[in-house]
Amino acid sequence: MFVDNVDIFIASGKGGAGAVSFRREKFVLNGGPDGGDGGDGGDVYFEIDKNADTLSRFRGTKHYKAKNGQPGGGKNYSGKRGEDIIIKIPPGTQIFDFNTNELLYDFTTQVSRTKVLSGGKGGLGNARFKNSINQRPTYAQSGLIGEECHIRLELKLIADVGLVGFPNVGKSTLVSVISNAKPQIADYEFTTLVPNLGVVEPDGMNSFVMADIPGIIDGASEGKGLGIEFLRHIERTKLLVFLIDISNYRAPFVQYQKLKLELKKFSKELYNKPFGIAISKMDTLESCSEVLNDFYISLGVKICEDRIFGLDEKWDYAIYKDFFGKENKQNLSNPLFVIPISSSSHINTDALGFVLLKSLEILYGHKK
Repeated sequence: MFVDNVDIFIASGKGGAGAVSFRREKFVLNGGPDGGDGGDGGDVYFEIDKNADTLSRFRGTKHYKAKNGQPGGGKNYSGKRGEDIIIKIPPGTQIFDFNTNELLYDFTTQVSRTKVLSGGKGGLGNARFKNSINQRPTYAQSGLIGEECHIRLELKLIADVGLVGFPNVGKSTLVSVISNAKPQIADYEFTTLVPNLGVVEPDGMNSFVMADIPGIIDGASEGKGLGIEFLRHIERTKLLVFLIDISNYRAPFVQYQKLKLELKKFSKELYNKPFGIAISKMDTLESCSEVLNDFYISLGVKICEDRIFGLDEKWDYAIYKDFFGKENKQNLSNPLFVIPISSSSHINTDALGFVLLKSLEILYGHKK
């Protein structure tokens, strides 16, 4: 089960109490206080588990507590320190204060293991309080209580490229064709119920991670459908690809406008990300040129004359050669490219991978 949002209670251990004890040994004339210190309480750590991609392990358990420190003993024996608790989480997890919604930790930037709560300090035994005035102290410190917190864990998958589109436009098919991912594919809407990640290696040396999320529908920003629930998973992507279905009953430009509107309502940061457009299912229509040209005119882009990136010559395409040739990072409010593709026929899918890799290199110096 894919779970990306849970709340749990965490607590560090209480410090052990110091001991009140006096030395009592046969044939020893000078006794005295010998109460040992209590042990410190255990700490709470969060650690990245690179083999995990969901928060489902937290659904059965809500409370996580480190062990308490043990009390001190006679003969200056110190109590044992409480055992730490290490909570493993997938990469990309954020930790929020449940009550204030304040972001406490973000495990895209944190080190692999991070201490989030410190255990209570153990109390001092009565041996610590002996001095020239008080030779027989009859008191010791109790251990300090640990820290506790109610937190919310939110998982945001880490990907370089995020696919955005309406249901059943071919997102899962595209991911399965150009990456190593094997998402569920069927000819009905909302086949994808959870996000999917795939690693794309266009040139066999460099790679990037592509994320496919459930389709977005009209009113998604108001809570309709599944897509809005998973939009957080593409908030961290560096580049978006709008997948437009040319065979859809909506005109391509209408699809594009509606998707941009839903993103804008959800997050301005997501809305302002660099993006490109892939027009899918080009093999489903006998004549696409007129529809394609109308879309280019509506976008205000020009058809390219030179073939680059190994693009198939079956359909005209639009790509900003100034952006790719001169490495110009300006005017990213327009699509970086508009490429017609057919995932089922594998037309322009390899070229799309190369264009995406080149875009990431220019924008972010991406090399993996």
